[in-house]
Amino acid sequence: MKSFLYPKLNPPSFTWVRPDHDADVAKVHEWIQPLTYDSDPEKSKDADFVVVGVPLSRSSISASGASEFPDAFRRAWKGFTTYNLDEDIDLSEMTAIDAGDVPMHVTDIRRCHDNIIQASAAIHDHFRTSKVCAIGGDHSITAMMVKGLRQARPAEKIGILQFDTHFDLRDLTDNGPSNGTPMRNLIESGVVKGSDMYNIGLHSFFNTKDLKRYADEKGVNYITLRNARKKGIEETVRHCLEELSAKVDTIYLTVDMDVLDIAYAPGVPASTPGGMTTTELLEGVLAAAKHPKVKAMDIVCLDPLKDTNAQPTVKLGTHVFLTFLTGVIMR
Repeated sequence: MKSFLYPKLNPPSFTWVRPDHDADVAKVHEWIQPLTYDSDPEKSKDADFVVVGVPLSRSSISASGASEFPDAFRRAWKGFTTYNLDEDIDLSEMTAIDAGDVPMHVTDIRRCHDNIIQASAAIHDHFRTSKVCAIGGDHSITAMMVKGLRQARPAEKIGILQFDTHFDLRDLTDNGPSNGTPMRNLIESGVVKGSDMYNIGLHSFFNTKDLKRYADEKGVNYITLRNARKKGIEETVRHCLEELSAKVDTIYLTVDMDVLDIAYAPGVPASTPGGMTTTELLEGVLAAAKHPKVKAMDIVCLDPLKDTNAQPTVKLGTHVFLTFLTGVIMR
């Protein structure tokens, strides 16, 4: 069942059988509705949230099955209710749409990236007021999603809030548009200034000195996890957003799941010790989502194939998504 955005987007590879419209909605899989030909384009454009899968991981430096996350993400919905007990908020009071997946070429990574840009532009053009949530895929998709946003909203100045263990500023001439280069890609393409990037969560022994040097030269703002903990994750996020919002019109939140400690997220391609705890990441995402200029986000570098049988990382990625939506409602 293709949508009116086809061929920019394909239907999701997996969808749930929906209850009758009159039935009470209690679970996430009963709430988020797929976008199809039957969907009214005029009505759908007023959706509060739009989810899009970006199943690409061939551009990952580390061996990665992150392309499998959009499918695993949708399957995980059945294990979550729409009610956030901590905040006494029911997400089902808002409208959420699953726009499907960006089509990918089997071998041509550049074509895949071009498809992401085109799909992102189409989504942001149609859903002018919706919060767009991209489910990756490796971190290379972030540069493409942001470029699409820029095409759809050329008058808006974009900033980045990044949760990550890595700078993601590797040299494009050596690495190409990979999951190690999205922030440098955005800087060198002139889409986002280095001074409009804020990275929280870096820690020792997983970045090289030359990348720090490049970050300093371009004015990238970065806060190590140790310093963020001293100040408090939530307060650190608020401070970054206060500075960033004074400089830009739109803030794009990107959550690289490798920011987490390997004990909490075994299912990432570049898992590391010394990272964030589950609680710290969820606190940070909630604080970011409350800010009115945060209009889009992605979750990247989550590999279900590396996860354990209980799928703790997949479930956490889904929890990050629902926490983001909670923060948006709390505005």
